[in-house]
Amino acid sequence: MKQQLAELIRLASGASRRGYATGIPRVSIVEGEVPEHALSAVYEPMVNLILRGSKSLAIGPHRLAYDPATYFVMTVDLPAVGVVRPASDGAPYLSAALTLDPQLVAQIASEALSLDHSPAGGFSVSTVTPELLDAWLRMLQLMQRPEEVAGLAPAYEREIVYRVLQGPQGWILRSLATADAVPARVQCAIRWIRGNLAAPLRVEELAARAAMSPSAFHRHFKAVTAMSPLQFQKRIRLLQARTSLVAGAASIASAAFDVGYESASQFSREYARFFGWTPSADRARLRKEARRLRVEGTGPG
Repeated sequence: MKQQLAELIRLASGASRRGYATGIPRVSIVEGEVPEHALSAVYEPMVNLILRGSKSLAIGPHRLAYDPATYFVMTVDLPAVGVVRPASDGAPYLSAALTLDPQLVAQIASEALSLDHSPAGGFSVSTVTPELLDAWLRMLQLMQRPEEVAGLAPAYEREIVYRVLQGPQGWILRSLATADAVPARVQCAIRWIRGNLAAPLRVEELAARAAMSPSAFHRHFKAVTAMSPLQFQKRIRLLQARTSLVAGAASIASAAFDVGYESASQFSREYARFFGWTPSADRARLRKEARRLRVEGTGPG
């Protein structure tokens, strides 16, 4: 297992020096320090494998930590605040991720052995297995043989998904593939919230989209995302506004109004409460951080 991990690190480090492009569909790599605003983001359904260093994610009230001994699965779009750390010897953080294709997951889930269902949830961390590492190894080896990507990457992607389905995370991944499962129905509501940030949030309408009663929807939404619908919308709005501010395309007031706030002062208060900085101070320090990382040549981008 250590030998597999060492080879994965070698392959992934080579890719990161080429600008994080793997040339493999849905497979990405990140190495080194990551800008804070890129870690505080909406994470989409994925399998994330840490190769070196460690990462922690705050999702609602939950704090999850994982390292090269574990992997992370997320099956719905979730706002999270992340922190990455280098290895104990100072070597830079390194990870690989596979963005999940719900159709592929559904196909493999229908062919895989039946799994016990656990309570609804949209994310979890599990211990990595030698079999899963081996599938990742063969996938990343394709970076050195780009002519084989079209023919072999789909098979290795299937194996990665299959290994996760057969592991402790299987129940959570299967829920992504089942249209009438709670996480899949909650995801429909999540996608509407993300696409209509400035619109008022009406739980009754969201519940109807998820084909649930309002009380059941509220309960299941919180079980899947660790947040109430209103808390979820607020975090999505703040993250989107922060992205606009860092990009420099919006004033503080326009960033607030664009995501549905009617009061710039309320926006500033909630922004400072969530991020720990006022919008203007946060924008200044994040832009400074981005310039430093560009100069040093670290971080994605």
